[in-house]
Formats: sequence, C-alpha cells, structure tokens
Amino acid sequence: MDAGTPTPPAVHDEAALRTQFGPVGPLAAHKVLDHLDDYARRFIALSPFVVVASADAAGQVDASPRGDAPGFVAVPDARTLVIPDRRGNNRIDTFVNLLEAPGLGLIFLVPGINETLRVNGTAAMTRDPALLEPLAAEGRIPAAGLVVRVREAFFHCGKAMIRSHLWDPARHVPRDTFPSLGRILAEQTATATVAEAEASIAEAYRTRLY
Repeated sequence: MDAGTPTPPAVHDEAALRTQFGPVGPLAAHKVLDHLDDYARRFIALSPFVVVASADAAGQVDASPRGDAPGFVAVPDARTLVIPDRRGNNRIDTFVNLLEAPGLGLIFLVPGINETLRVNGTAAMTRDPALLEPLAAEGRIPAAGLVVRVREAFFHCGKAMIRSHLWDPARHVPRDTFPSLGRILAEQTATATVAEAEASIAEAYRTRLY
C-alpha cells in the first residue's frame, strides 16, 4: 500500500463486518434449518465426499476429507448423521480435536452438482456395533465412526464451483504435471526413498482402503 493511501479501519465486530459486506439477502437469511429435511437427506444419499472441519480447545483448526460410495454417510433421523471412519494414516486429528471441543462443520459435495450442503453441529466418536455394522464396506465393519448432532443445515449456492470449474473435465489437471505423493513425502520427510514411498502408498491404495 502506498504511503499516501489511508489504512482502512480495523474490523472488530459483526456490525462493522455488516457495514463492509452489506445485509444478508432474504433467501440466505432464512434458509438455515435446525434439521435435515428431505432435500438434505436426498443430497447426502447422493454424496460420495464430505469435508469434515474440527478444532481443538485452543482453536487450532483442521479439515479432513472423507469419501466412499454415494450415501456412505448414514442419516438415522433428521438431526443425526453417522460417518464411518475408513482406514487411513492413523493421525486421527478429528477424533483428537473432538476430545477437547465437540463442534464440527461438514460440507457435502455431489459430482456434477454445483451447490453444496453445509451441516454444523457437535460430534463424538462411536464404537457402537449397532451404528457401525450397517456401514460396512467391502466386507469390513468400520472400527469407529462419528455421530454428528445437527444444529444447522443449509444449501450453499454454486458460485464457488462455477468459478472454479471443478466438475469440468476439460479443466482437470493432467496427473503427470504434478509430482506424486510418494515423491513429495520422500523429499519432505527424508524417511524413505521416492521408490519406497511410492511403493508404500500404492500398496495402501491397493490393500488398505477398508
């Protein structure tokens, strides 16, 4: 910023934010539900991918992708979700965060649909066989899952998807134009050679998805 340009005043409260961005439109202001209606439940049944956001007691935030066949997230009732925990790298960042702070935010995506579904609420880990056995995949029952109590649910407009062209195959990046995960991790961690890291990841993709 040029020395002669005045610095905008700092924003410290919601009223100042509203002055900056303007009022909420009537559709956006009234679209938030406290439950999953039929539209939300149908969208979740179509969704193969959800982003799970959590934070610890200090406010350190983490977002984690979860994905499986469409409808892999169960909806036992209008205010409850059950997300199976498929096999991963055992970082368990979300579970650790939930030990300190139960708040959780979700964004459900459906390929080909520009709009997304946002769900906010509280969550806890479950190991209840009655909840997890129906979520088995490839013959494996998940060892744990997330039970989410819904506080808010609402659809988000598709502007971000439209601007990003996320679902447009013509905009997809050729895989060979970016380094493999094995190469990245080998160079970042110096704990394995590129060949070793790539072989380990390929084996995990082949045998440890479930």
